[in-house]
Amino acid sequence: MSRSLSLLAASAAVTGALASIQACQNSSLTTSCSSSSSYSLSARASGSCCLESPGGLLLQTQFWDAKPAIGPADSWGIHGLWPDNCDGTFSSSCDSSRAYDDIESLLEDAGKTDTLAYMKKYWQSNDQDVETFWEHEWSKHGTCINTIEPSCYTNYKKGDEAVDFFGKVVSLFKELDTYSALKDAGITPSDSKTYKLSDIEDAAGKLHNGKKVYFSCSSNEISAAYYYFHLRGNAINGEYVPVDTPEDSDCPSSGIKYPVKESSS
Repeated sequence: MSRSLSLLAASAAVTGALASIQACQNSSLTTSCSSSSSYSLSARASGSCCLESPGGLLLQTQFWDAKPAIGPADSWGIHGLWPDNCDGTFSSSCDSSRAYDDIESLLEDAGKTDTLAYMKKYWQSNDQDVETFWEHEWSKHGTCINTIEPSCYTNYKKGDEAVDFFGKVVSLFKELDTYSALKDAGITPSDSKTYKLSDIEDAAGKLHNGKKVYFSCSSNEISAAYYYFHLRGNAINGEYVPVDTPEDSDCPSSGIKYPVKESSS
């Protein structure tokens, strides 16, 4: 055995086997929020490691904070990943025993320094420090995702599911580059231009398999985007299936402002 393999084996013996989330045969499953689910009625009511329920309508949420500016000028910011119930209601803060109070350390200890660096740049808050914001998003929303509960893991150790959660939110956000999608359609931040809601929705829909994305406005200024999904399998390596927003935008049909992020200087 080579020296490198010997060291690897020794390290594995000390640290133990790596945790892994339960595998789901995604191709044989129907999506969450589907009445034709291959699971029983009781399973749909309570959920399982391969069926997200009752929170089977997942939202990847983003925000555009311009005044004060939050995050890079050429990117929207991460808000979170929220599991709404299929009827539009939602649960929150589902497990206080897993309301971890040091997300940064969890990620560092798991070797997820790239994820952490990305979060520090793109997952910021306009009214609290990033650690507090991340703890809030995890405890309020992440603990309500039943397909990543500790019982769904082999060789589980405390915080594994939170590490997976943050990694998944980052990967989804990278796939949903709202800024670039709008820019490609000629929709860019401006202190003078205004835009139509239908044009904004169409541009973002190109990221979302043609499905309608929810946009929110504050005083006619665009401020948030919600991408809705159903889920086939678990929330980490399952298939996120784009669906239309179930709610109407609160933005006007025209005259929407897309403010330039003000300089921090």
